[in-house]
Amino acid sequence: MSPKSKKKTIKKIAPREKKSSPDGEYTAKQITVLEGLAPVRKRPGMYIGNTATEGLHHLVWEVVDNAIDEAMAGYCTNIIVELLPDHRVRVEDDGRGIPVEMHKQTHKSALETVMTMLHAGGKFDTGGYKVSGGLHGVGVSVVNALSIYTRAEVMRDGKLWMQEYSKGKAKAKVKLIGKTKKTGTIITYEPDPEIFTVLDYNLNTVIDHLRQQAYLTKGTKISLIDKRTVKRGQQPFSYSFYFEGGIASYVQHLNSHKAPKHPNTFYIEKEINGTKVEVALRYTEEFKETVFSFANNIHTIEGGMHLTGFKTSLTRTINNFARKQGYLKEKDENLSSDDMREGLTAVVSVKVKNPQFEGQTKAKLGNVEVKSAVDNATSDGLTVFLEENPKDAEAIIGKCMLASRARMAARTARDSVLRKGALEGLTLPGKLADCSSRKPEECELFLVEGDSAGGSAKQARDRNFQAILPLRGKILNVEKARLDRMLANNEIKSLIIALGTNIGEQFDISGLRYNRVVIMTDADVDGAHIRTLLLTLFYRYFPEIIKQGHLFIAQPPLYRLQLGKDVRYIYKEENLERIQNEIMAAKKKSKVKIKKVNNTEPEANEGEEETTDEGVSTVSVQRYKGLGEMNPIQLWETTMNPANRIMKKVIIADMEKADEVFDILMGDEVAPRKHFIHSRAKTVKNLDI
Repeated sequence: MSPKSKKKTIKKIAPREKKSSPDGEYTAKQITVLEGLAPVRKRPGMYIGNTATEGLHHLVWEVVDNAIDEAMAGYCTNIIVELLPDHRVRVEDDGRGIPVEMHKQTHKSALETVMTMLHAGGKFDTGGYKVSGGLHGVGVSVVNALSIYTRAEVMRDGKLWMQEYSKGKAKAKVKLIGKTKKTGTIITYEPDPEIFTVLDYNLNTVIDHLRQQAYLTKGTKISLIDKRTVKRGQQPFSYSFYFEGGIASYVQHLNSHKAPKHPNTFYIEKEINGTKVEVALRYTEEFKETVFSFANNIHTIEGGMHLTGFKTSLTRTINNFARKQGYLKEKDENLSSDDMREGLTAVVSVKVKNPQFEGQTKAKLGNVEVKSAVDNATSDGLTVFLEENPKDAEAIIGKCMLASRARMAARTARDSVLRKGALEGLTLPGKLADCSSRKPEECELFLVEGDSAGGSAKQARDRNFQAILPLRGKILNVEKARLDRMLANNEIKSLIIALGTNIGEQFDISGLRYNRVVIMTDADVDGAHIRTLLLTLFYRYFPEIIKQGHLFIAQPPLYRLQLGKDVRYIYKEENLERIQNEIMAAKKKSKVKIKKVNNTEPEANEGEEETTDEGVSTVSVQRYKGLGEMNPIQLWETTMNPANRIMKKVIIADMEKADEVFDILMGDEVAPRKHFIHSRAKTVKNLDI
C-alpha cells in the first residue's frame, strides 16, 4: 500500500457503564495505611524519582547530603565515599555523629528513629542545623527502606555504636561495640535488587557530583574510593576534592575550555540577615551564558529568588558604573540584562535557614527575603571590584556594550526574518512541505538532510500531521556566532519561521507549531555532524523546546535483510551478527545461501533472486547510509510510521556537563577538542572514514 493511500479507521467506543456496589465498594475498609517505611517501598519513585540509574545514584546523594549538612554546620571537614563490591556503598564523615540516646516520642534510640522513620531528623528544629539541604527528613531513611542491608555506625563521646537494618527495619537494637577517639557517622548500604532495575554505579556521575559538592562546601575534603575491582585483584581507584576557593574555583573549572575576557574572577561572600551569600563570576570570549544557582548546596535548576536578585543587581551595578566612568553617555540607553549575560560564567550559592523550595524536586527557591540579600551583597561587592580592578572593569563593560550593539543588529535582522515569514503566508519558508492539520498538539516537523532525503520523506509522510523541512548542507555552527550572524543563514531562518516560536528575547514557546520536532539525518559521519549542529542550535537558542519534551531524534535502520518475502530491519550494529546467525541457523534447515548486496535499491534485485539446483533462495543484506537510499514505503514503515518507528527524546540531564561538551566539541578552542577525540578514539565503533 502506498503511504498516500493510508486510511484511518475510527473505532466507535461505547459509553462506559458506571459500576455499582458491592463490586465497586469504597468504604473505610478500602483505605490503606502504610506503616513506617512501607510507603517508600510501595512507591519508590515518589521519593527518588525512579528505580533506574537516576534513582540508584540518588541514594548516594541522600547519604552524602547528611555529611554535607554537618560540614555546612561547621562540624565536618572530611567525607569519604567508597564504592564497594556487591553494589554496596559506604559513606563516612567526621561530624558529630547521629545521637543514640532514647527518643522521648518514639521510645526508641534516636539513631533508630532517624534510620527507620520518615520525616525524622535534626533539620526541623533550628537547634540541630542552621542550614540544611535535606529539610524533609526523608533522606537516609529512604535509603534504608530501599536497601536489603544497611549498617549505621556512630562515633560519639568516645564510644562506637552500631545498628543493622534490612528493608527499613532494624534487625536488633543499637549496640555499643567499642571505644574510639573519633567522631562521626558511617553509613553502609546495599540497594535492593527487587526494587532497582540497575545496580551498577557510574563512576563519572559520582565523581562529578562529589566535585560539585566540594566546590560548594569550601574547606571540606571529599574523597571517593572505588573498590569494586578489588575482587578481580586490581588496586582501588581514589579521587579527592578540596577547594579553598569554593565557588570561585568552580567558575574557573567551568571556564577551563573557554578564553577569559578579563584577568580576575570576582568573588563575594557575605551574610545578610541570616542568609549567607556567595557569588562568583567571570566573563569569557564566548557568546552564551553559563549560570548555576544553588540553595543549601542543592542545584536549583529553575532558579528562584536568589538568581533573580543576582541578575537584577548585575544589570544595575554595571550600568551605574558605566555611566559614572563615562562609558555610557547621557543619550545612550542602559545596557539590558541580556547584554550583561553574554559570555558570563557565574555561580550563585546561598545558605538559608528556612528555605522554601517549590516542589519535591527542590528545583526553585521561593524565599522572597533571599532576593534582597543576594542583590545587596552582589551590588556592594561588584562595585568595589570594578573600582579596584580597572582592567577587569574596562573588559567587562566593553564586552557588554559590544553585546548591546550585536543585540540591536540581531533585532533588526530578526524583525526582517519574521516580516518575511509573515508575507509568505501559507507557503511558509523555503522548501517546507507543511502538514494539513493546524492543531500543534498532533503535528510533527521532520528536519531532514538534503533534497534527496527530503523528496523521499515528502512522499513517505502522512501529510495530515507530518511536515518536512529539508536543510541544504550543514547549518552554521551557532556556538561560534551571535544571533545577527545566525539570522543571515538561510537554513536557520527557514527553521525559525517554521517553528513559529520566534527567537532570542522574543522567544515564546506557546507559538510552537509542532508538538514533535524530529531531527532525521543519515547514518554516516556527515549525518552525525549535521545532527550535532542542530542539537547545538536547539540547546543554545531553543532550550525550552528540549525541556518541554518536543525535540526528538529519528532512528532509521542501518540494515535491511531479506529472505524471500521475509524482510527484517536492523537498527543497531551489534544486533546484525546475532540476526545473521539466526538466519544461518535457518539456512541449515532450508539450505539457504547468503549473498551481500551493498547500497543498492531492493527493487533492482527483486527479479534477480538466485536459486541453486536444490532450489536455494538468496538472502540480501543491504547497508543504509542515507535516507535517500530507502524508497518512500520503506522510510514510512521503518522511521516515520508512529506504529513502528523508534525515536529518541532529547533531554538535558546535566546542564553543567552539557555545557562542557558543547564548549569542547563546538567552541573555538582546538586543544580541548583534540584531547576529547584522542581520549575516546579507541571506544568508537564502525567509524566511517
